[in-house]
Amino acid sequence: MEEMKEKRIRSEHGETYYWVYGAESDTTLVFLPGLTADHRLFEQQISFFGNCCKMIVWDCPCHGKSRHYGEFSYANITAELDRILTAENVDKAIFVGQSLGGMIAQYYIDRFPDKADGFVSIDSAPFGDYYSKSDMFWLSQLEWMCKMFPDKTLRRSMAKMCAVNESARSRMIEMLSEYSKSELCRLMYVGEAAFIPENKEVTLPCKTLLLLGEKDYVGKVAAYNREWSKRTGYPLVIIHGAAHNANDDCPEEVNKLIESFIADVRAGRD
Repeated sequence: MEEMKEKRIRSEHGETYYWVYGAESDTTLVFLPGLTADHRLFEQQISFFGNCCKMIVWDCPCHGKSRHYGEFSYANITAELDRILTAENVDKAIFVGQSLGGMIAQYYIDRFPDKADGFVSIDSAPFGDYYSKSDMFWLSQLEWMCKMFPDKTLRRSMAKMCAVNESARSRMIEMLSEYSKSELCRLMYVGEAAFIPENKEVTLPCKTLLLLGEKDYVGKVAAYNREWSKRTGYPLVIIHGAAHNANDDCPEEVNKLIESFIADVRAGRD
């Protein structure tokens, strides 16, 4: 496996950093971390798939090394993602998105359906008519609500909500440490509030798998996933002993599920 290569692209909105690594393959995995997380969220997947797939992972605009980005919107973010795939000569990919990353993947696939080989959602939520007016209202209130917590309490609470095991919690704390409290509160608002005007019905023409941590108590993510599976028929797999960052809490199980998903995608090409 060749070494991880850090790269970046520029647009009128700012710079987006991403990393490319793994073996040359007929399969490219694109890993999309969730809100406030960065490329380190997928370390357990990178090491596992390094010998069989080409992989791309980013610090989403407004996150990590890409945090000095001008305007967060799903339209802007997916345009940056497409610039990356074009620069890397990727015609089709399997998108693996955790939380916000899964929502970005959906928006991207709806916009560029021919570029999707498959989609694995990890503790994410669907686009479409799943949300009440109350749900949308509380999304718009996140910034001031976060500001009410003392800094250390806010970070520890977020890490505890996201992960069960200590290594996964420590990784989350480490990723959160990149931001000042004001940056973190603003990011929580921007990342969630962008969904309100851009929510729409999306089409996912590719093979899709939903993964949900058994102990994911973030908002109504669990309820949304069950309804998502019910409406669409997408298989929903519960990851026992995992919270919101299920891929980091239970990497062995999640990696095996992704490995099986890749095999199914490849078989479907034949």
